[in-house]
Amino acid sequence: MTRLFLFGAPIVIAASILFNGGDSEPPTVTSQAAGPTKSGTAEPDAAAETDEQSEEIDALPPGLAAPEMKETASRLVASAEASTLDWRSRYEAIEDIGDGAGYTAGIIGFCSGTNDMLQLVEAYTEEQPDNPLAPFLSALREVDGTDSHEGLDPGFTDAWREAAEDPAFREAQDETRDRLYFDPAVRLAKLDGLGTLGQFIYYDAMVLHGPGVGADGFYGIRDAAMDSADTAAEGGEEKAYLDAFLDASRSAIKARKVQRDTTRIDTAQRVFLREGNLGLEQPLVWQVYGETFRIG
Repeated sequence: MTRLFLFGAPIVIAASILFNGGDSEPPTVTSQAAGPTKSGTAEPDAAAETDEQSEEIDALPPGLAAPEMKETASRLVASAEASTLDWRSRYEAIEDIGDGAGYTAGIIGFCSGTNDMLQLVEAYTEEQPDNPLAPFLSALREVDGTDSHEGLDPGFTDAWREAAEDPAFREAQDETRDRLYFDPAVRLAKLDGLGTLGQFIYYDAMVLHGPGVGADGFYGIRDAAMDSADTAAEGGEEKAYLDAFLDASRSAIKARKVQRDTTRIDTAQRVFLREGNLGLEQPLVWQVYGETFRIG
């Protein structure tokens, strides 16, 4: 398979063409976890080939997108993000964790400084105009790209928790997670010839690092991994490529000004990979922050 080289126009345009077959509006999102910086620019090397590739991807087994596997993925991410397997308890969560991205909230940590929270609240307000968060939309637009709380305090955190009681807001969180992070990561992993574990590794990295093309963003990490090892789609050995990807992801974490624990890689994903569990089959036993978790 021809490797896709990314350059030039916004990365989200490339993602929309590749993952949606050009049939929806491209999302715009900045880095999810690395702070309020723009995600960079890119476009596919051969956009004309993406429709055919999309059909090929859709014909593959569901992998991580199967309902039971998506549930497993959500529980794994929650263990790393919040030390819990109960990911649904995170709809109402909101705090400023001091990483330079403003408020972090919800099931995968939407941030007021990284555009995804703004997109979430805009989508929710379009469906439910009279909601507790609607009065804060103007302020969210103003603080986007910063760590500022201006216009959000006081009241925003209480409004978030109130909105989280609404099933429509929980659904909006699910849909925004899928559109910006889960679906693009899983489809690209399939394009790279990766199985269910590899699809999860891509998804977790997309959540943690954001869809940026810099060295600390998901696409930059993927580029670094591809410089070290061929993907399975290129004829490489899947485990070797995933090892290279995890190495690059870990290096990006350690390079941050505000560092995070690397156990989600060291004692979780790397354990599954070392065991050869490329299908992410249960039982799964792993540790995060020294706490042991088990599924199955």
